Order: sequence, then C-alpha cells, then structure tokens
Amino acid sequence: MGQKVCPTGLRIGITENWRSRWYATKDKFGDFVVEDEKIRRFIKKNYYFAGVPKIEIERTREQLRVIVHSARPGLLIGRKGVEVERLKLDLEDLTGRTVDISVEEVRQPELSAQLVAENVAQQLLRRSSFRQTIKKVADMTMDAGAEGAHIKIAGRLGGSEMSRKADVIRGSIPLNTLIAKVDYGFAAAQTKYGTIGVKVWINTGKIPPGTKMPEGPQDAADA
Repeated sequence: MGQKVCPTGLRIGITENWRSRWYATKDKFGDFVVEDEKIRRFIKKNYYFAGVPKIEIERTREQLRVIVHSARPGLLIGRKGVEVERLKLDLEDLTGRTVDISVEEVRQPELSAQLVAENVAQQLLRRSSFRQTIKKVADMTMDAGAEGAHIKIAGRLGGSEMSRKADVIRGSIPLNTLIAKVDYGFAAAQTKYGTIGVKVWINTGKIPPGTKMPEGPQDAADA
C-alpha cells in the first residue's frame, strides 16, 4: 500500500495556516465544507489569469470573508475596483451570504510552489520541451532565493506511448524536517496526448527560532 501524506496537511499548525478558519455545528459543517470548495473552484476557474495560488476563507455568524492571494492583484481588482466588486456579487449569489473580499499580493511568484506548477503546466500545453522547461523553471526558483526546489512531472511526456516520469532537483528539500518551510503545489496539463501531472516542492529555509506558529480555526460558534 502507498504511504503518501499531503505535504500541506502535514505542516498545518507548524509552517502552514489553516485555509478555512471557522467553526460550525455538526449539522452545518458538511454544507460549509462544500461551500468553501465551490468558492475556491469558482475563483480559480474565472480568475486563473490573475495567478491565484491560495484562497483562505473565514466565517462569522453572517459574514463570509474571502482572502485571495494573487500574483497579479491589479487584474483581480480591476480599474477602480470593478472586477473585485463583480467577484463579490458573484460569490454572494453563489453562497447567499454577505461576502467580504480582500486581495493580498504574492510578491515572489517564483517561490510559490502552486504558481510554479501552473507555470510548468502552461509551458507543457504550449508543447515546450519538458526537460528544458523543468530545468529552466527550477533554476529560476533557485535564483529567486530558494534553498531547494524539486519539480516532478508524469504522464505521456513528449507524446510517448507509455506514461513516464521526469524530475529535477536543485538544492535541499528536507521533506521530513518540519521546521523547514517547504511549499507544495500541484497542477495538471490537459494535452492532446493525455493529462500530465506537475508536482512542485520549494524549500524557502528554516523557521527562525521564536517564530509564532499559525493559529487554528477561530471559534465562530452559531456560524
């Protein structure tokens, strides 16, 4: 049997914060989980061009707060806030709740594993050489200040008859050292030959001693 662990879930409360921060009673918990997934899929589908690696959701009794991390916040906000206002209205129609949206800029997209994975997937869709692509992207990540990078792709690479794998490793990727801040991202390239999966791990260094750990979900009883 496989012994796989979600790299993000493993680090929750250590180097990663919860992506959904709210409390709900047993009868509402499942509905809120499904609603969170709908919100994330809607934003990723309609604002993929804005480079969105992470979406965080917080809830109170009546209000729903969505924090969108974006590498291109200007495209997401729009001129005079038109786009973000449109997104707010769409999410209110989707959830039936009052929605508050805040946009946070990703200052170094090269160090965001999710954005790097999506970048590789986009280049594979443009039929770029997969070996050159992953090597070039890994080098760019290291040049941006990462201490380690691992990019792994699998599928019918180059249109081969059988599925195969290719990967490139730069620097150090200590996957079992929880004090090391390792970011993980996944993307899929839907090529005409089939689906190619892209996994990325980026090590941005160890947590400084005395750093406050991320807090858990806030108690918003009666949400």
